[in-house]
Amino acid sequence: MLRFGTDGVRGDADNDLPSWFVDALARAVARVLQPERVFVGRDTRASGPRIEAELAVGLRAEGVDPVLLGVLPTPAIAFVAAAERVPAAIVSASHNPWSDNGVKVIGADGRKLPDEAEAAIEAELEASSSFVAFATRRDTRLADAQDSGELAALTAIDTGTASFAADGASADAYMAHLLSTLGGRRLDGVEVVLDCANGAGFDIGPRVLRAAGAQVRVLHAAPDGRNINDGCGSTHPERLRRTVVEQGAALGLALDGDGDRVIAVDEHGELVDGDQLMTMTAIDMHARGTLRNGAIAVTVMSNLGLRRAMRAGGIRVVETPVGDRNVVAAMQTNDLVLGGEQSGHIVYSEYATTGDGLLTGLFVCDLMQRTNRPLSALAAQMTRVPQVLVNVRVARRVDLATSAALAEAVRSVEQELGQTGRVLVRASGTEPLVRVMIEADAQSVADTAAERLRSLVTSEFGSAEAP
Repeated sequence: MLRFGTDGVRGDADNDLPSWFVDALARAVARVLQPERVFVGRDTRASGPRIEAELAVGLRAEGVDPVLLGVLPTPAIAFVAAAERVPAAIVSASHNPWSDNGVKVIGADGRKLPDEAEAAIEAELEASSSFVAFATRRDTRLADAQDSGELAALTAIDTGTASFAADGASADAYMAHLLSTLGGRRLDGVEVVLDCANGAGFDIGPRVLRAAGAQVRVLHAAPDGRNINDGCGSTHPERLRRTVVEQGAALGLALDGDGDRVIAVDEHGELVDGDQLMTMTAIDMHARGTLRNGAIAVTVMSNLGLRRAMRAGGIRVVETPVGDRNVVAAMQTNDLVLGGEQSGHIVYSEYATTGDGLLTGLFVCDLMQRTNRPLSALAAQMTRVPQVLVNVRVARRVDLATSAALAEAVRSVEQELGQTGRVLVRASGTEPLVRVMIEADAQSVADTAAERLRSLVTSEFGSAEAP
């Protein structure tokens, strides 16, 4: 059975999210949270309408009213949930390929559920009679289930031919909220190339930027259910880089499939990642006196260059384990307004409960307008340190603390690098992988150190090369 990870349950849509599982998950959510209503929104994957409808069936079976929002970015669904004080189920696999999907449950505050709530849902799921019955039969469709007639009706009426249509009122409310964050300023004259990843931001993304006054050229905004993240978006910005240069645009913005992260491209076609975006934003906010408590929250994977830039600017860095859940928790604990990840998942807590690619994009454009500086100059406030990341696949999930040899090797590399680099070796929390990350001022030094630790992990834990 799939369990909650950092982004809910996620896997192959057909094999890991069959109908009996989705139905049972919805029932478990209803029993644990006991809401009157639950919003259900999704991205543009082909499996989305099925999973959306099956969630609705399970919720209704428990007396909960499902409100289908259609296709909306994850941050838009979170915004509506928080505004209406209604929990939500988000059907998305973010930046994964179209064949994957997932269900992320957020509370009535628009944030991910606390660990204890997710644990209660898992326990209810395992204990529920409906789950046991469906799981025993291994029925991947609800066609023979008691709610099959309702499922057919929901699929035909609520998803049907308008499979990429969003709830108009929700989309408009979210759009108005984003525009309000500019404080009355506009983006007139800013030329932007926007890569929508054929995902949830394909419609509202261009509309928001244009309403703010930007001149927008749009890429990858024709979802067909299978082309989400396919050679496009934040994980594949190659075409965006070329187009920005060819069009002479001021910048490019690449969303991911569910719109909660963004990667930028400067006027020269160079990538500007989440660390650089946070650096320029933090420095600007600190100068204007809006960076509460003079600190930002980032994960252990953020580049050493960010830490150096923050130190030079008198800004404190609160470091967290990998995962946006941990970033948000640290922001709440330390009363911070800015935090995020190198991937471009950036949280502005005064305006959003989760990462928001469009919000970040608006703020980047606004910063360029207010300072009259090109993106390349703003990004240059951080000098990236060469970073090598190696994933070593092991036979099983391992406890790295059991290897004295590995601990000694890590200490040795750290001593060799001193203040000029950084070492991180950690076991994945979801896969049989050991992740080795080395940063050093010289690429060759980082490469050599990473290979040294990779070889040791291999000999210690009997690993094979990760795909």
